[in-house]
Amino acid sequence: MKQTLPSSPKGDLGQHFTPQAVANFMLSLSNVPTNAQVLEPSCGEGIFLESLQQRGFDQITAFEVDPRLARSFDDVQYSSFVSADIGQKFDLIIGNPPYIGWKKLPSYLKEELKENELWQTHCNNLCDYLFIFILKSVELLKPGGELIFICPEYWMNTTHSQSLRNYLITQGYFECFYHFSETPIFEQANISTVIFKYIKGNASNLPPISITKYTSRQALNAQTLDALHRSDAKIPGLEQFNISQFKPDQKWLLVRPVILQGLQRFAEACQTTIGAVCDIAHGLVSGLEKAFRLPEDLPLNTLERQHLLSVVKGKDLEQFRSTKMTPYIFLNEVATEDNLKQGFPNFYQHLQTHKAALEKRYQYNRTIPYWHWVFLRSFQRFSQPQPRIFAPVKERITHKNYVRFAAISAGLYPTQDVIALFPKPTTQESLWYILAFLNSPIVFEWYQYHGIVKGGVVEFSEKPLSSIPFRAIDWQNAQEVALHEQITQASQALVKEANAQMQEAINQAFGQLLDEL
Repeated sequence: MKQTLPSSPKGDLGQHFTPQAVANFMLSLSNVPTNAQVLEPSCGEGIFLESLQQRGFDQITAFEVDPRLARSFDDVQYSSFVSADIGQKFDLIIGNPPYIGWKKLPSYLKEELKENELWQTHCNNLCDYLFIFILKSVELLKPGGELIFICPEYWMNTTHSQSLRNYLITQGYFECFYHFSETPIFEQANISTVIFKYIKGNASNLPPISITKYTSRQALNAQTLDALHRSDAKIPGLEQFNISQFKPDQKWLLVRPVILQGLQRFAEACQTTIGAVCDIAHGLVSGLEKAFRLPEDLPLNTLERQHLLSVVKGKDLEQFRSTKMTPYIFLNEVATEDNLKQGFPNFYQHLQTHKAALEKRYQYNRTIPYWHWVFLRSFQRFSQPQPRIFAPVKERITHKNYVRFAAISAGLYPTQDVIALFPKPTTQESLWYILAFLNSPIVFEWYQYHGIVKGGVVEFSEKPLSSIPFRAIDWQNAQEVALHEQITQASQALVKEANAQMQEAINQAFGQLLDEL
């Protein structure tokens, strides 16, 4: 297969090279003897090969798809591990496999995966290139063989990686995970990372999985990594505990069992979900924010003033309220460039400076005039005269314990960095009750562990937002009706002004509704 390598290897081929101290630490997790058969499937510059040779390993096989990284190692085959016909099995497979989303994958690698049976069986076009390295490595392990990888954690809880997770459960079990939330490990890669050790084959009595979580943002060094081995280590940001082996058809959560049990009780007490009481709508896509954001000094005629959209951006949201509205140019009703030029001369002149970039926007299989927004999605819904709830599509939660759900007045619109909720016509609970519920600590804890979280960032699309448990009111129960009214009034007050005592009163009221979980 002819391979056309990109001009810059780092990133294009999912290459983030492992620090030597991390490679040494990973090798120290292995229990195989130095005469074991070892495979490094993506050796890069040879960091793991150096660690292996220093420890006395001499039965090493290695692959690297990028010959520009060639160094003086005798064991490396500069060809694709994915398509290589490898006849032997290995006692230890160790390394840092590449990770690239399908959209960024070079075309020759996509073609290679289309011919790969493991990929076709367990993966789809939402999956990461990382998956095939895990799958094929497990296939190449001897019974009792060890797989030790460092990689991002997101495949452990996304829906499209469920087949991969189920496959791993059927083929073996995990011995340990080391989880590094935002600890900087790789250059120019801000990701939540795990190191795991996996054993091929089934044991009669499966042991628990040892979990070590390290949340410090300080760079790792050899002394810190050595300390992670010790169960009595006293390091800021270190947490150690055990969990049971993973089960099929579930997300894999590196969380203390007592926390998961509490969240299960919470979900059972709620009995329904946000998706049952709210419609969810995505923000509008302009395709080029800076072109449509109204410059402060741009003069406007009367018609131009009538073609502005009041937008709330994700960065301007707070809990319960928004702090700012930004005017945007909105000309989707303007049919021709002559109409634009004659009726909106100031807008026309402003947009000329961005015309080339506007014409290069993604067209959604249509021909879109450069002065139009490219994708209005739920525009009609946002134009209705009812309040709504906005939240950021992505929210970093590593160092805070909340997401910013805000009540937004009718007439305000979101762009694509915001997602919105509208109570359904059949929903009896008030918007302000729903708002307070979404901002409550127990809900934050739920989506912290059950939502889509990548690298300390929680992501809200329609499906994960819809799945949040919701505590509906029993309208035949006078106490619950009174608590609903209490929460509604307190939430309305918090929309106007922050008040810690009011927030605590809301939390206590929800505690009563949820039986003081």
